[in-house]
Amino acid sequence: MNGSEYLVTLNIPPSLEEMLVDQLLMLEAEHGFSSFEVYAHHHENKGLSLAEQVTGRQKRTRFQMYVPAHELPNLLAQLRRDFKDSGIHYWVMPVIESGVI
Repeated sequence: MNGSEYLVTLNIPPSLEEMLVDQLLMLEAEHGFSSFEVYAHHHENKGLSLAEQVTGRQKRTRFQMYVPAHELPNLLAQLRRDFKDSGIHYWVMPVIESGVI
């Protein structure tokens, strides 16, 4: 059991992928992270292309990483500073247990 670690998930516009990878490699080199393509579905059409409005989905890139509790405030502050108004959606969840089997 590990109550002092969080799973941070970021959904970002694909145009920011390389910039965020570079940032996370510096910040999270010790812990690593995963990334993969996802589609966001939302009732708001703000910022969607015509094709995205028609299909009802928007291509995004999702990043997930485990972050120790003491590093979380710094990570979020740096992301807010470096990616202000970029449309990144994020959420943070406590990790109850993790490991390798």
